Amino acid sequence: MILHTTMRQILLLLLFAITASAQETLIRETMASKTDTYVEVEALFSGASPGGYAPIRVTIVNNQKSSKSIELSFETHSNYIRGNSASSDFSITAPENKTVVKELLVPLVPPSSERSRYSYSGGYLFINLETHLTGDFGNANNSLNLQLATNQPAVLLSEALYTPNGSSLDNATRSSASSGGYTSGAASFATRFDPKQVSDNWLAYSGWDSILMLASEWSQVSAGGQTAILAWVRMGGQLVIYQDHSGSADALGLPVDDPGMGFISLQPNPPGLHLPAEETIDLVGVKSGAQPGHSVIQDAYRSSWPLQNRFGIKLFRYGLFIVVLLIFGILVGPVNLFVFAKSGKRHRLFITTPIISLGASAVMIFLIILQDGFGGNGSRIVLMEVRPDDGQNAAYIHQEQFCRTGVLVSSGFTMDTPAFISPVPIKSSRWARYTEDSSGDFSIQPNGSKMELSGDWFQSRSEHGHVLAAVVSTRGRIEATGSPDSMISTFDFPIQKFYYQDENGAWFRSANISTGKKFQLTPVDFSMVDPEIQKIAASFEGNLPSTFIRLTKRRQHYFAVTADAPGIATHSSIRWKQTTTIITGPIATP
Repeated sequence: MILHTTMRQILLLLLFAITASAQETLIRETMASKTDTYVEVEALFSGASPGGYAPIRVTIVNNQKSSKSIELSFETHSNYIRGNSASSDFSITAPENKTVVKELLVPLVPPSSERSRYSYSGGYLFINLETHLTGDFGNANNSLNLQLATNQPAVLLSEALYTPNGSSLDNATRSSASSGGYTSGAASFATRFDPKQVSDNWLAYSGWDSILMLASEWSQVSAGGQTAILAWVRMGGQLVIYQDHSGSADALGLPVDDPGMGFISLQPNPPGLHLPAEETIDLVGVKSGAQPGHSVIQDAYRSSWPLQNRFGIKLFRYGLFIVVLLIFGILVGPVNLFVFAKSGKRHRLFITTPIISLGASAVMIFLIILQDGFGGNGSRIVLMEVRPDDGQNAAYIHQEQFCRTGVLVSSGFTMDTPAFISPVPIKSSRWARYTEDSSGDFSIQPNGSKMELSGDWFQSRSEHGHVLAAVVSTRGRIEATGSPDSMISTFDFPIQKFYYQDENGAWFRSANISTGKKFQLTPVDFSMVDPEIQKIAASFEGNLPSTFIRLTKRRQHYFAVTADAPGIATHSSIRWKQTTTIITGPIATP
């Protein structure tokens, strides 16, 4: 009896270990069991995110005397019936008697903006990532998905917290959604992850709003993983760490006092690690101070977006095209019939009709090019947090952009900077291609340090809006000079306006700052600074207005305005007529 009970406990523990695994094995195919040659495809998170990238780890153990190759293709879809889609492909080869481990960042599409009964407006959104394996290990398929209630943040919950709390948090989430008048479907509060198995690239977290874990688990995260998560925080993410009362932020290496655009919250360990459901939902929702990223993308830009409003309304010139069509009708009809191919020479219609049609088409194309031109024009606004401190030497960039295109020779383009990029539904017009009533294909193909984009990102004779985010290395900074009333800029572009708040809360101003030259600070009253802060905040959408205002409240930090900084480059045919960059950050010491 004792032996039977012990065996049963062991089996239960094994079953628990399997079901509690935070990593999701999508595919495992064995070629030769005797030599232990196999391929394994694992998702580092147990679900997909609403946009951004899915970190996928591929392991090929090749104990045979010839190289083995696989092809992995991924297709992502939003919503069950209709919605956005994207695809990407990867090839991996393992030499003979070698093991190859490679982490892929698989692009995910944003939730579809279609307001049909199949999608977002039904009270929940759905993201599905399909994985297809071909090659030397045969064929295999699997999928990874995510379902969220409307306006629910996308949360990553560590394995130690998910096991005792997953069910209760799911139930509370669905109850909250239902009480709000929405259909929650099978929405879950969070997706599981193993802190010991995380990505070293911040883009792996770019589709998530919050990460919750224990302090002991944070200590298990690799150095590269911690750097990536903190970069994600500085980009606007929320990190919640549960710890003993005796713990401190310094001991954990967390910049709680200045987390950049994001939030870091230290919470006491709950009794028995059982999280209070309602308080936890509130912690990642209302109290985080930010809307979920997917909600911002779907809702913020489709009514009154300042960047789009600056372009005004483009009218369609019907007159010229009506005249061309009338002339075409006259030529292809009576003139063609009674002049070019009159009675007795009707066989000429086989020649004259195509010539007239081709001529009319050429005239139409000429008029379109004459009216719209090639390429397009656009405007961008950028919020950039520059951090020279703690050896970061990094710029954390958010970019909003709107453009109106003419004739594009190619809709595909290459981005040299790995970045989060998403289309945003814009105000409906004759030229808007992606609105609340549409969907599209938005494919991204990672290619080393670059990204190849294709599909509906840019179309001819259209209006488009996008949001982007990137972390890039920079040596640019504002440095102290040893004199309290002067500083120096090492940015390789001029700065038109500069504001600084010292440790006592006093404000200073400067203007027309050149690279490498000292500039003087002039004391100003906050009443002269606040209108500039409000004006800049009103230029952004979504979470960025409140984020910028919050950043300006930090002492010993500055904000500056320039029209000469480069933005994140996208389609090379778009002429960005205006790029306004708002820079913030602490003062560097030389």
